[in-house]
Amino acid sequence: MGEGRDRRVILVTRQTRLQELVARHNTLAQARFYLEHLQADFGDYLREDEAYSRSLRVTVEALEQWGRYQVVDRSLLANFVFDAKDVVVALGQDGLVANTMKYLDGHSLVGVNPEATRWDGILLPFRPEDLPTLLPEVAAGRRELRSVTMAEARMSDGQRLLAVNDLFIGPRSHTSALYEIGHAGRSELQSSSGLIVSTGMGSTAWLKSIVTGSLAISHAVGAEAAPAYRPAPWDTPALTFAVREPFPSRASQATIVFGHVDAAQPLRLRSRMPENGVIFSDGMENDFLRFTAGMEAVIAPAQRQGRLVV
Repeated sequence: MGEGRDRRVILVTRQTRLQELVARHNTLAQARFYLEHLQADFGDYLREDEAYSRSLRVTVEALEQWGRYQVVDRSLLANFVFDAKDVVVALGQDGLVANTMKYLDGHSLVGVNPEATRWDGILLPFRPEDLPTLLPEVAAGRRELRSVTMAEARMSDGQRLLAVNDLFIGPRSHTSALYEIGHAGRSELQSSSGLIVSTGMGSTAWLKSIVTGSLAISHAVGAEAAPAYRPAPWDTPALTFAVREPFPSRASQATIVFGHVDAAQPLRLRSRMPENGVIFSDGMENDFLRFTAGMEAVIAPAQRQGRLVV
């Protein structure tokens, strides 16, 4: 057996939009009727599904040549037990790579783009056709790995949640988030539409949109133009937080609205929401922790780092 051939490869897959619609509407015909009734392009759903199916076939053929492998749907990741020597391949969009990385601990993660003409794939540098050559190199430790800092929320009840891009802290619905925020020796009561805590990787996504919008509004009302926004490196050992739409009042302040978080100065939040308070990660609203009145969350860079094959 060649070098590293005894290592198992775990292939993480996702359902296409069409598969999700069929699961919801029971049949392909009913899914098609639903989309066309809304004047959506059913053909685009078909093309995406066919492209993913082709890429999945090519990927599985490469894994069959490899030897030991297992296919896991992303919905099962939270309960899947990875072996320390597993090599992990994610076939999907960038979000699938990020969602997979949260459940790994030192594993090499290969992002594979199923349809390069559709997805830009910042985290998807490879195609299915690359795997026969790529896998032996990864298993033998001959491929470069890029470190990715993750965020971690630790709750006062012992629960914790990791994020590759960002954590959202706030209400489940369009109501005000009520909490006490503490950072760098200061604290205050706040009312806002929630806040996000971003990693370096996430600084190119949701955080960028929040900061860009804030700077544009500030400039529109007459403030001096601020320097251009610069995302942080993926492996930076710090996080960045931003409060969304803070509302100053007699009972709430709005001075701690942006800052950087590291291991020495974590972000501390105590919920004042009697219900519907949550913390979720990477835009996955079903991947959340309850954050209701009295609960405290301490947020800092995670000790665990992601390892993305490049």
